[in-house]
Amino acid sequence: MSLKLRFFASLRETLGVAAEDFQLPAGLVTVADLRRHLAARGGAWERLTTADNLRCAVNQDMAGGATVVRDGDEVAFFPPVTGG
Repeated sequence: MSLKLRFFASLRETLGVAAEDFQLPAGLVTVADLRRHLAARGGAWERLTTADNLRCAVNQDMAGGATVVRDGDEVAFFPPVTGG
């Protein structure tokens, strides 16, 4: 499953990446699955599961951990305040 990942504000700075084309492994279907998978990269990526206030949107709609992701979705991660 192919996703477009986007990272904004301080998260983008911490990870050192603004966007990534990503192939989600079979069996991972929710935003929570995606976050855990990315956090397993270690280092700064662990912030995706340890930051209490991290927000997520799927196709520009706010999403929770149980939100299902589908092929072609855009998934964005950002802190609650992204600036102007």
